[in-house]
This record gives sequence, C-alpha cells and structure tokens, in this order.
Amino acid sequence: MDDQLTVLLPAAAVWVAAALVADGLPNLDRARALRRRTRWLSALTLTGLALTAAVLVAGLLSAGATPIDRAGRGLLLAAAPALVVAACSIRRIRRLRAGAGAFAAAPDTPAPHGLRAAAAHPLVGLPIQVTAIAVLPAVVSAAGLDLLAAPAVTGPAITVGWLAVTTIGVRHALRHNRFAERAAPPPATAGSPRAAGALHV
Repeated sequence: MDDQLTVLLPAAAVWVAAALVADGLPNLDRARALRRRTRWLSALTLTGLALTAAVLVAGLLSAGATPIDRAGRGLLLAAAPALVVAACSIRRIRRLRAGAGAFAAAPDTPAPHGLRAAAAHPLVGLPIQVTAIAVLPAVVSAAGLDLLAAPAVTGPAITVGWLAVTTIGVRHALRHNRFAERAAPPPATAGSPRAAGALHV
C-alpha cells in the first residue's frame, strides 16, 4: 500500500463515519440515544480535525515530494470545510449534547422536536459531510485513480460534487424546517383566552 494512502485512509474513514452519524441524528426519537450519538459525533469530529490538521501541518513542514507532502496537498480541498466544522459544528454539537442530557434522565424520554430540529440544522451535519466528500478525491488519487487529471473528467466530477453538496444542504434545511415547525407553539385562535385578552386591551 502506498504511504500516501496509508496517511489518508484514517482521516477519510473518520470523516465518513462522522458524516454518517451526523446524518442520522435527527432520526433519533429518544433523548438518551441522541445524547449518546452526539458523544460519538463529537469524538469522531475532533479526531477528524486532529488528523486533518496533523497531515496538513506535516505536509507544510515537509520538503519535496514525499508521501506526507502529497497527502497534505491532497487534503487542501478539505481544509475550508474542516475550518467551518471547527468554527460552527463543534459548538452546536456540544450544545445539542447538553440539551439532550437535560432530557435523558429516563431511558425512554422522547427527544423534543426542538432538539431534533437543532440536530437537523445544516451547520451541524453539512460541514462534516462536505469535509468527508472533499477528502475522497485525495484518497482516490492516492490509490492510483487520478480521475481529475483527465480534462474530460474534471468538469463533470466538479459538477457532480457541487450537486451532491447542494442536495445534502437542501435535505438538511428541509428536515430542520420540518422539526422546527413541529416544535413551534400552535398559533392562538380567535376564541382562545389569549386572543380575547389581546382584543380587550
């Protein structure tokens, strides 16, 4: 196995696992399961950030065309979404874990729709999944299938990547809106005491 691939595979595996865990968070309807899954996601995300940063820094410090240098260049595409994960997703995952912990005293306590809406927020899962997608071209290239080197393939590959990111983002937004609407209080009707009091003011 190529040394470059040996360096990239752990980071890619961690990011793909984190992307899968993040995608399933809103589907959890029990607070304890949501808290446990956010712990996994937090550990996977921090590990992915550490591995990515280590490879990038080692690639910058390395001179020439060593395997670590090539691996660092391959991960440059994932650097921007990884920064978004570090700046936004980590904080939201911690708040989500704390919120789930407040409801997780009993094993079968349902997860409130507000928590599930927070789990479905695009800034939780989307940056993680985009980072996982951005790591894959480096792994494919290290495996000897440098598809982006062919001009006829570069354009379609970039288009497919953008379509995948857009589809994932729209999916997150739709799920977030659906749970947020369920968590919102029902509107006051004309016959309710609140509405009557407002009319008398």
